[in-house]
Formats: sequence, C-alpha cells, structure tokens
Amino acid sequence: MVAETPTVDAPRPSFSLGSLRYRTGPLFRRSVRLAVTLVLVTFLTTLMLDLLPGDPAVAIAGGDTFRVDDELIERIRSDLGLDKSVFERYGIWVGNALTGDFGTSYRTRQPVIDLLLPRIPITIEIMLLAQFLALGFALIFAPIAALFQGRAFDRGVSMVSFALVSVPTFISAIVLIQIFAVQLGVLPSTGFTPISAGIIPNLKSVLLPSLALAAAEAGIFTRVLRAGMVASLEEDYTMMARAKGLSTRVVVSRHALRPASLPLLTLIGLSTGALIGGAVITEQIFALPGIGRLVVDSINTRDLITVQGIVAVVAVSYVIINYLVDIAYLIADPRIRHGKS
Repeated sequence: MVAETPTVDAPRPSFSLGSLRYRTGPLFRRSVRLAVTLVLVTFLTTLMLDLLPGDPAVAIAGGDTFRVDDELIERIRSDLGLDKSVFERYGIWVGNALTGDFGTSYRTRQPVIDLLLPRIPITIEIMLLAQFLALGFALIFAPIAALFQGRAFDRGVSMVSFALVSVPTFISAIVLIQIFAVQLGVLPSTGFTPISAGIIPNLKSVLLPSLALAAAEAGIFTRVLRAGMVASLEEDYTMMARAKGLSTRVVVSRHALRPASLPLLTLIGLSTGALIGGAVITEQIFALPGIGRLVVDSINTRDLITVQGIVAVVAVSYVIINYLVDIAYLIADPRIRHGKS
C-alpha cells in the first residue's frame, strides 16, 4: 500500500505594508467591484441626456422661452453628441475625461474643470470637518454610554443621538444660523473666507455648515459605535483583560474599541455620499461656492455638460474613499487580512 503524499497548497499572492502582510485576493476583488461601479455610474450619467424629457439642445438654446434658429440647435446637438448613440458618446466622453477634459459649460463658456477646481476644496473642507466633528462626538460619548449601559447617561446619549438622526439637515442649518449668527452673532451665516485670509476666519465661515452636516452623522456614528462597544465589552477577551487587572481605560481603548469600530469604517465610507447630498442643500443655505451650489445652478440652467462633469468627479471620489475604507478594513481586521472572511 502506497502512502499518499500530502498536498501543500501553493502560497497565495500577497503584498506587504509595513509590518503587515495582506493577501491580494480580497483587495483585487474589491478593486474590480469598485471599477465596475465607476463605469456604471459614469455611463448612467451619459445616459442622463437621453432620459431627460424634451430636447436638451432646444432647452439649452432657450427654445423653451423664445424661438431660436434651427442651425443653433443642430450645432448644440452636435457639440453634446446627441446625434450619436449613447455608447459612442460615452466612449468619447471617457477618452476626453481621462485627459482632464470634461467639456465646456454652455452657461459660462468656461471649461468644466476650471469651474470645478476652485470649488472642490471648499466642499472637501466642509465634508472633512463634518466627519471630524461627527467622529469626535461618537468617540467621546459612545464608549462612556456603553460602560454605563442602561443608566441615565446611556439613555441620555441614546435620546440625543436619535434626535440628531431625526432632524433634517436643512432644519439643523436654520437652527444653527438662528442661534449662532442671529442671536449670538459669533459666526457668519453666509459666505466663505479662504484659508489664505486666515485660519480662524476660514474656520468661522465653515463651522456652521459643517455642524449642520455633522449632526445626523454624529447620531448615526454614536448609535453604531455604542452597540459595537456593548457587544465587545461582553466578549471573552475583554472579560479576560479585566480579570488580569487592566484598567477600564486600557480595556476600552485597546481591547473593545478596535473591533467595535469596524462597522464604523463602513459607515464613514457610505456617509460620504450622504454628505455630498447634504452639501447640495447646505451650500445653498449658507451661500457657499462649492460643488453642491454649482450643481444646483447647472441643473436650473440645464447646463448638462457641467452636471455630467460634477457627477463624474463625485463618483470617482466616492469610489476612491470606499476603496480606502476597504484597505482600512484589511488593516483593522486580521480575519480579512489572512483571507478567513
């Protein structure tokens, strides 16, 4: 009887980042999914021209309000590529977009990229500050609420979090303006001050819109992180850490917070889309010259080329952020890192 030779699986491809080593399989699958998502979003943006009621070329030429020359309509239709199939238009648009050419605005006669570049930093600053404020609120109150589960502080945090989630962004913006701009007069209600004019004036101009955007996110982050902390504090490894005599601070920060924060990583990526949508309303209320206000103005004037460029930039940003969140998952969760999940 011949003994069977045990088979040894070939090592899976991996790459190193610092002292950590990751299998490329999960990362590659995520890269493929995100690439497909990006293609679908940009293609649907191109398809948007066909889905709109009426003839976009007539609307852009002003044919909805007065009679225009047919030659002008045909020229606009040719510039928009409406005389080509949607697949041809998408191929041309992708080729131009890869070189940084998103077309020319019919409203301002400027390249779309020139309209976007000054506005993107404003929206990014508001979104980053909003995320920072929301995460700070959650990281302060959620662990304490989990430690005092079922007590008055925990119930109070839960009530405040639920209230923050329930209030629409535009209501939060109006309330903040009324309190801090009208009654107290400590913060401006409208306008934007660039950072070149000073850090303090810049922060004052973006604090209220960032707070309005952060309110709902803070409520969601706090509720999710508290639930994760409660579950982590009841696990065997935290019980063992307490039995070893470790302080509560060490148990919470080193043993309970890290696994409890994994769902929060997903929420941070997903909330980016919500913040972009909220920025459209917030920038209108606070008269901020960001991409949210630009997209509203472009939609109102049927400047579809600009809308298409904005959607593409937002989609790329959203895909990149979620890709970074996936990498953060690989770093934070050893089960994904070693291909066990």
